[in-house]
Amino acid sequence: MYKVKVFVTLKESVVDPQGSAATKALQKIEFPEVKDVRIGKFIELTVEKTEKNIEETVHEMCRNLLVNTVIEDYRFEIEEVGAQ
Repeated sequence: MYKVKVFVTLKESVVDPQGSAATKALQKIEFPEVKDVRIGKFIELTVEKTEKNIEETVHEMCRNLLVNTVIEDYRFEIEEVGAQ
């Protein structure tokens, strides 16, 4: 069994309106040291072991459903865990 953590962020070239709003809000409530915020997604998967290569499988999941690769980047961490 694997626990997979997928981190999705907007590409640097993509404007992040949520991040801009959070930056302004934080500065307004007296956190002037905050200069930029980028908002992303965190996805956690529990995946059974199969004959398939887990890294290739996760890449495929990300490209086909979990990530909009036109505007988002992703990275992931895989941890092998005991059966649940």
